[in-house]
Amino acid sequence: MPPHAELDEDGLLAPPHLSLSVVRTGGEEPLLTLTGKAQPNDPALQSNLARELMTFFEQHGTTTVLVLAGMIDKPEIKETFAVASSASFRIDMETMGVDVRRDEPRSGAIGVAALLASMGPLYGINSACIIGTTVGSSGDILGSQRLIEHLERWFGFGLTVPTNGSEWLRERLEARAPTVKSDLVKEMTASHDAFYM
Repeated sequence: MPPHAELDEDGLLAPPHLSLSVVRTGGEEPLLTLTGKAQPNDPALQSNLARELMTFFEQHGTTTVLVLAGMIDKPEIKETFAVASSASFRIDMETMGVDVRRDEPRSGAIGVAALLASMGPLYGINSACIIGTTVGSSGDILGSQRLIEHLERWFGFGLTVPTNGSEWLRERLEARAPTVKSDLVKEMTASHDAFYM
């Protein structure tokens, strides 16, 4: 992992790490979620980490690995789609109504997430990458909401689908907006005679 410690939610310095959680939903099987903000800098170490994780999943009887990812696109493009790592899983997902692409992402994918999404067949696990288009590299609450909605529609995990993404985003932006509004047009069009005294 990169040599970068961050402050956690309690204001404590935490080393780079991945978090594995068990989520019990309305579905039959519990979901395992693996999250993290970092990955090894060295490509060989990314491969090692991906192999260790896939071995762990295989040993614990995991049948499917879905990697969630964002892909920067034009703001007007709001898509969610899957890319499978085996023909049989692609057919299974298409049968379930999943929008499975064969031509995107055109440039491929990199990093631990891409390796996890592609290595499933080597471990007897169905694996795919579920991609939601996003407007940029920062967190995209509306893109995330669309991704969750599609996961629930396609796979029926029993997730609680948020419906207030726009409202939440508006509240966050209003809280950060300055309370004093400057009239920049008036300022720019005002007489500047005082500058020439």
